[in-house]
Amino acid sequence: MTTSGRPEAGAVSAARGRAPRQGIPDATVARLPVYLRALGLLSDEGVSTVSSEELATAAGVNSAKLRKDLSYLGSYGTRGVGYDVDYLVYQISRELGLTQDWSVVIVGLGHLGHALANYGGFASRGFGIRALLDADPEIVGTTVAGLQVEHIDRLEEVVRRNSVAIAVIATPAAVAQTACERLVAAGVSSILNFAPTVLVVPDHVEVRKVDMSIELQILAFHEQRKVSLEAVPGVVPTRLDGRTDDLADDMADDIADDLPDQLSGVSS
Repeated sequence: MTTSGRPEAGAVSAARGRAPRQGIPDATVARLPVYLRALGLLSDEGVSTVSSEELATAAGVNSAKLRKDLSYLGSYGTRGVGYDVDYLVYQISRELGLTQDWSVVIVGLGHLGHALANYGGFASRGFGIRALLDADPEIVGTTVAGLQVEHIDRLEEVVRRNSVAIAVIATPAAVAQTACERLVAAGVSSILNFAPTVLVVPDHVEVRKVDMSIELQILAFHEQRKVSLEAVPGVVPTRLDGRTDDLADDMADDIADDLPDQLSGVSS
């Protein structure tokens, strides 16, 4: 059994379709979407080639890390020229499984689920929101983002009817595990969890956990650290991010591991 707190590979690339390239570290997989976003912005600006230094700056990592990450894709660029932007977009998209469309269901249409359903960025990246589920009689039957919210009792039918590949859980913590188990039993093997709780899933199921409260606590740690350093004469605080100090990644991971996975008083 695994939980959403363990190191995880990208859920999308492993779900189905083209088999993911073996041997790519989880940390690299996590950075590929960041590179893809930076490349998209460069492409929109009409940039056709980009150096590793320029792309690293745009993505917020150091160039050595970027070159190593891209080498796992078999992309080494051209000396003196750099990387072809459009081809690198294709390589990363292919590796992440974004060259096909993915059917997504959102479970839980509270404030967060409602916002997620209305987010236009999913469709442009190949993630089609096909169905919305909730248990609240006041929400079931309403229309959100052009879709009628269906009752959670129809979960299995909805998954089957829409060939759902990925589920988004945005329910309160108390019911998230039950929703997760029903999704897995219905055949869903990739879950994006916004509920403030750890989901226990079988080994073949990938879970990505998004907890904004934890991210805020990590930021608070860095703010406190900067204040402490400023109080030391002669010490200039260094910005801790991927461009200037790779130790920040390890620190953030350690802090996230130590923080409780389920935060009291947080609701979706």
